[in-house]
Amino acid sequence: MELFWYIVLVTMLAIYVVLDGYDFGAGIVHLFFAKKEKDKKAITSAIGPFWDANEVWLIAAGGVLFFAFPTLYASSFSGFYLPLIMILWLLIFRAIGLELRGQVHNSLWELIWDKAFGVASLLLALFFGVALGNVVRGVNLGMVENGVSTQEAHYFFLPLWNASFSPQAEQLGIIDWFTLFLGVVSVVALTIHGANWIIFKTNSSINEKLKKTVFILNFVLLALVVVSLLVWHIIEPDPFHNFIKYPLMWIFPIITFVGLFGLFKVRTFKKHGMGFLFSSLFLLGGLSSTVASIFPKLLPSTNDLNPSLTLNNVAAHDYGLSVGMNWFFIALVLVIFYMVIQYRVFKGKMDDVGYGEH
Repeated sequence: MELFWYIVLVTMLAIYVVLDGYDFGAGIVHLFFAKKEKDKKAITSAIGPFWDANEVWLIAAGGVLFFAFPTLYASSFSGFYLPLIMILWLLIFRAIGLELRGQVHNSLWELIWDKAFGVASLLLALFFGVALGNVVRGVNLGMVENGVSTQEAHYFFLPLWNASFSPQAEQLGIIDWFTLFLGVVSVVALTIHGANWIIFKTNSSINEKLKKTVFILNFVLLALVVVSLLVWHIIEPDPFHNFIKYPLMWIFPIITFVGLFGLFKVRTFKKHGMGFLFSSLFLLGGLSSTVASIFPKLLPSTNDLNPSLTLNNVAAHDYGLSVGMNWFFIALVLVIFYMVIQYRVFKGKMDDVGYGEH
């Protein structure tokens, strides 16, 4: 039962990364590449009917975490309190940047909310990569100091960074060179993903430029992925133990590299949706590979005194999990029905679909 809800949680997070990921990427493209008003409107039109629905997957994942793994929910929401509040404010500013931009037709007003939308999207991409880095690296559960646990075994709290900026210090921070590196990987990957969505859903004048940018950024992404595999050994001495133990898990890295290498052909694709397909495969494969590498751990402990939070020691009671399964399938049918209608109604190019104009 725990495994079922674990798969549900990871699936929801993966869907969120793919769907809201193109929103973040579109915001980054909007910040750096959209200079003409018609291109800015094309980008916001491309994500306008979808962005708020995409964010629901994050809320749903939080709900599943609260319901199925309450100990992990309590531990992570207290320990990661500072970055979670920052992410909340960034989500707010990204949303109001989209909603308020078209309320007043004034160049200064529009510039402020354009920057709010773009900068918030960039920082969200960075912070979600940093968050993934924290999960891979682990945290100091129990707040161990000098070999003594100063708090309950599942409790921790992290400042934004520590004095050494090191992922191997006893007292860790949210941001260190390792988590920041994964944040940069996230920014590059989501910029590519967002650019592919814009190419797919618009006829913007910057589309050809975006294809060239995706091609160049893909070399950067490939280099970052290779380096990440090397530095992974610093954090985890035996990083591939799960893939050796469960050979079927190699499907996830294969999906990752199929998506990555497929993106090198973005300039030659005749179907505009192919680039988005390959960037989606990269994101799905990359997240799945990362999760598979630490399974069954959900939040590793960096000390030897307190155990990691795993699939088995943070799950709710079997009765509650089994009752929840019945309601889950009802909700699943409703969500599928909604998404099918949404993407059928807004299929094709979105250039002429106005958003936020009054």
